[in-house]
Amino acid sequence: MKRLSIILPAKNEAGALARLLPALRIAQPDAEIIVVDDGSTDDTRAICAANEVDCLSSPYSMGNGAAIKRGARAARGECLVFMDGDGQHDPADIDRLLARLQDGYDMAIGARDWGSQAGVGRGLANTLYNWLATHMTGHPVLDLTSGFRAVRADRFREFLYLLPNGFSYPTTSTMAFFRSAYPVAYVPIKAAQRVGKSHIRPLRDGLRFLLIIFKIATLYSPLKLFAPASVLFFLLGCLNYLWTYLHSGRLTNGSSMLWSAAVIVFLIGLVSEQITSLTYRRDD
Repeated sequence: MKRLSIILPAKNEAGALARLLPALRIAQPDAEIIVVDDGSTDDTRAICAANEVDCLSSPYSMGNGAAIKRGARAARGECLVFMDGDGQHDPADIDRLLARLQDGYDMAIGARDWGSQAGVGRGLANTLYNWLATHMTGHPVLDLTSGFRAVRADRFREFLYLLPNGFSYPTTSTMAFFRSAYPVAYVPIKAAQRVGKSHIRPLRDGLRFLLIIFKIATLYSPLKLFAPASVLFFLLGCLNYLWTYLHSGRLTNGSSMLWSAAVIVFLIGLVSEQITSLTYRRDD
């Protein structure tokens, strides 16, 4: 590969970076390494300086996705590798991801096995996301939320405006690549236990993970979400009408409202489908 840039978003990960950065230098001595300091209050800057690594510092925390975008804009490499700054990812796996790009893929993602999941709850949630994304795209999705991935820089920068500032950048970027017919490969990896505490809080982020499910659908093909919902409302309206007709011989407001909801949901899906098509439109 031509010049390689490795981008690590980090927030108070000095302990992990102290071990990770020297290992990265050994594994990829010619790579540009960029640590995006997302408002850290520890020794992140000093650790980067000691290892002669570029550090982009934010005056306050903007989010994991914001750090990814800042790093992608600053990187000079034609290939970008994104890794978590918490020490979970093995620098030795970078070459395996890059090999898939050399095979013609535009994105290669490190797919964690069940033993590498951060708890049963997170494992079950990720399994649900993978299943839904596979159903939506028609392609096997082995790890939708993995933060360890290699991409072609020009392809990735096309979608920077889509990426949220929060934690769901892997979901958004993966679905954007599928939607744009950029080939995506998965490489099985083992992820170690993170150093320090996770910044994800189950109660606080529960709603966010639920919204990710809807984002998966709306990013790829909204009608695949709205059309079944419309059919469901229509069938419920028919069942309600059948029940009321058999028992009282009349059409009730409940059936009318359910049928109206079916039409409205379908039309919303149709409009969303057109908006999605415009979002991915490219004027070359």
